[in-house]
Amino acid sequence: MKLHCEVEVISRHLPALGLRNRGKGVRAVLSLCQQAPGSQLPARACLLISTMKDKRGIRYELKENIEQFFTKFADEGKATVRLKEPPVDICLSKANSGNLKSFLSAMRLAHKGCDINAPLSTLTPVKTSEFEKFKTKMVITSKKDYPLSKNFPYSLEHLQVSYCGLLRVDMRMLCLKNLKKLDLSHNHIKKLPATIGDLIHLQELYLNDNHLESFSVALCQSTLQKSLRSLDLSKNKIKALPVQFCQLRELTDLKLDDNELIQFPFKIGQLANLRFLSAARNKLPYLPSEFKNLSLEYLDLFGNPFEQPKVFPVIKLQVPITLLESSARAILYNRIPYGPHIIPFHLCQDLDAAKTCVCGRYCLNSFIQGTTTMNLHSVAHTVVLVDNMGGTEAPVTSYFCSLTCYVNSSDMLK
Repeated sequence: MKLHCEVEVISRHLPALGLRNRGKGVRAVLSLCQQAPGSQLPARACLLISTMKDKRGIRYELKENIEQFFTKFADEGKATVRLKEPPVDICLSKANSGNLKSFLSAMRLAHKGCDINAPLSTLTPVKTSEFEKFKTKMVITSKKDYPLSKNFPYSLEHLQVSYCGLLRVDMRMLCLKNLKKLDLSHNHIKKLPATIGDLIHLQELYLNDNHLESFSVALCQSTLQKSLRSLDLSKNKIKALPVQFCQLRELTDLKLDDNELIQFPFKIGQLANLRFLSAARNKLPYLPSEFKNLSLEYLDLFGNPFEQPKVFPVIKLQVPITLLESSARAILYNRIPYGPHIIPFHLCQDLDAAKTCVCGRYCLNSFIQGTTTMNLHSVAHTVVLVDNMGGTEAPVTSYFCSLTCYVNSSDMLK
């Protein structure tokens, strides 16, 4: 019976000697081993703690030798076992909570001298492969190191595969359900599989310097909505992001430099947690009106071909408005739930793409479009100059659902 976790063994004599423990655990394999295999005596379990530096391990008696269990945080994969002799506290952390509870139960039985009802290991050195299985971080930066014949360790939380010439995302990576950080930068990936969205713990995704041309709607509507904090899509070939991209509302750090972006998603203001935004050297002619709703610490829009605000507005008002327009406005204004199980999918897309008027109402195909300028310091604490002339202003496009709204807001466009 084995448990993989981090272990710190603390001697209770140290404080009396005026010494302190180093305070850092190491990756270890804990085994319940048979004390005297092959003997005629009843099998007595002992605890063997093995590390990469000491694969033979340190053995501890268990029978009538456990003073106390501390299991308040067992659900978080943490516990402490206090031994009588030697007087040490064995602190366990980063363990699977289920495996930890089972292992502690077996230790209690061993302490009482009861039958554990589980196979006991032999007192043999732990193989290096045992530690490889439970690695939490792997960095691969050359083709020769890329694993072709074996899987990635399932316990990985941080995986970096760079400079390996990958043309697509390896499906073996998508089985790593504990991944929190995935770095596939500096490859030749052209398309992302929707199953990346099944990595429910993924917080950081780095895809810079690839050949991506899009970021799919499926990814925007996946579990990444709740987990993804940092996204790097710089140095790709992306021309536009879908409207649904703004559903990734936990994003705090977004890098889009050196793409071919011709526009931001016009609902970008919904990214309320966004703090760092970089989209330098793209093809942005203007910013959407909801850009004003952002609250950033850092903003870089250098090198975009921003246009001068147009003198005359673009008028696309429909008089009278269509039944589709009227219904869509009512659904959005009253926040009526909708989905492909209720209305046709193409209507859902129309509703997702609705524009927001400055009055707070919505419009689909009937609107007036006007352009003004904004000082980027109004949305960001630190602003990189947008051009070599020292400018910090950029054009913003606004939409008006009616002539009345346009007239009432005409001062804003001057």
